[in-house]
Amino acid sequence: MPNNYNDELINEIRDANNIVDVISDYVDLKKTGTNYKGLCPFHNEKTPSFMVSPTKEIFHCFGCGEGGDVITFLMKHRNLNFIETLKELADKVNIELPEYNNEEEKKKYEQKEKLYNINREAALYYYRNLKQNKNALEYLKRRQLDYKIINKFGIGFASDSWDDLFKYLKGKGYSTDLIYKVGLIVKRKDSSGYYNRFRNRIIFPIINIRGKIIGFGGRVIDDSLPKYLNTPDTPVFNKGYNLYGINILKKNKYYNRAILVEGYMDVISLSNYGINESVASLGTAFTRNQAELLKRYAKEFFICYDSDDAGIRATEKALSVFYKEGIKPRVIILPKGKDPDDFIKERGIKAFEKAIDQSLNLIDYKIYSLKKKFDISTSEGKINFTKEIASFLKSIKNEIELDVYINEIANSTNISLQAIKNEIYKDVNKAKDNSSNRYYNYNQKKYIIPVEYKQESGHIVSEKNLLNLIINHKNIYESIKDNFIYLDFLNEENREIAKILYEEYESSKDIDIEDIKGKLDQELIKTLDEILNIDLVVDDKKKAVLDYIENINYYKLKIRREELKKQIKELSDKKETEKLNELFIEYTQLNKDLKMNN
Repeated sequence: MPNNYNDELINEIRDANNIVDVISDYVDLKKTGTNYKGLCPFHNEKTPSFMVSPTKEIFHCFGCGEGGDVITFLMKHRNLNFIETLKELADKVNIELPEYNNEEEKKKYEQKEKLYNINREAALYYYRNLKQNKNALEYLKRRQLDYKIINKFGIGFASDSWDDLFKYLKGKGYSTDLIYKVGLIVKRKDSSGYYNRFRNRIIFPIINIRGKIIGFGGRVIDDSLPKYLNTPDTPVFNKGYNLYGINILKKNKYYNRAILVEGYMDVISLSNYGINESVASLGTAFTRNQAELLKRYAKEFFICYDSDDAGIRATEKALSVFYKEGIKPRVIILPKGKDPDDFIKERGIKAFEKAIDQSLNLIDYKIYSLKKKFDISTSEGKINFTKEIASFLKSIKNEIELDVYINEIANSTNISLQAIKNEIYKDVNKAKDNSSNRYYNYNQKKYIIPVEYKQESGHIVSEKNLLNLIINHKNIYESIKDNFIYLDFLNEENREIAKILYEEYESSKDIDIEDIKGKLDQELIKTLDEILNIDLVVDDKKKAVLDYIENINYYKLKIRREELKKQIKELSDKKETEKLNELFIEYTQLNKDLKMNN
């Protein structure tokens, strides 16, 4: 590995790593205004004096004086040297560092740099061509683009010539082999030579987050086909890993949103009206690698594709990709037949911002798109709608989220709750597993699949006592409902009873025990009777509730620790070092928490 890197690469790695996210792996930070605060990891303190500023991208401890940026923090906290730190931070955000341990690897790295240089020369050539071509300038003028926006995006023009660029680059001393490798020329079928890939097209340079030109997109200025043509994948360009406009989005450090659109002109037109947060995929469907890239530079995400059938299909695919990356985007709905380029030119920025404000979340968009597909005023339409929406809802793992979505759908479509639930659960084995060793695996704030765990009698007693208090004292339910939801009960039977109790309190003033029993099966009725018959005598009910919850949470930590042991063992066999480090850090913290609560 080289022992030094240029400032451009170092700044790229620093900018790509969110300082709050990195430091949060080691310090428990809490938001205070625009900054974050926590206990300093560099000296012992009881009162937090360690501050992190996400806008300035620095940390500072007012107690011991330590401070710096994200690189400095990792070096000091992990006792790493500069190169080790840079490599770890680069790995975190999937930035490729120039590594070579032998002459062959060194040549590959140097060749990539030459390919970047060829692209830069080509972009300058296309840009100069544009200024000299009246037809191309007229075309851009009709698209309402002036020199300011042309310069901002480096827009150029490929003349209607078979070899002018090829000859120009050869004249600059670049070999035919490298010009071909970077995708700017195409080999003739009879192998008699090469010709320019782009001819008689407006040229859009594609620039990565390092400011390097990695490829080009070309659009015709007449009716010839294909309308758009892109650089093929090359050693420096992979369509599925890059986004058009990401270099512009990256500069907007104070914007929290990113808007995914379909084409180059959408990105450019939105930027022309002052919206510099849009990006476009590069002639392919949106990928998880692109979602991962986008996640570095925004907190809110929007999709704004065409509203035709193809646009709806593309939107649903993009939604699926985002969700796999843990991102919940909203969908901007434009009038039929309009794309962002058309819409903002015709109606202006205020109308577009209004469309953003009225954007739909996942479930609202799903309802919207399926209503367009099926006529739910008819019986057949309702049946088909319910089948498709149920198929989608099966993928929702969070029970609370699922309940909310089912209710939203029922309210907006006048389809009964029971009909939707029947369709969702029709393939599920109705015989419930009521065995006493089924628990929900608790991982921070995420509820996931049940795991096996040995039941602890003290913990079961706490859950039943807590349920007894909730049944007999509504004020206790009111005091805990926001911080201790029904999913926090670990035993399956207790959780089912808690769910019914919580729902009953939300829909009525008092608990009707007979009404509740009518919603339970025989096994759960027996459990409820046990809870009701508990002879509970406590002097301080509030303290008792806190003790019960603390005991339940203690066992959640133990369950998570057992799960981590299994994962660590599995990953140790596969030698997945990076993920293992994450698990070890969490395991260590869990042990600390368990000791504190013991």
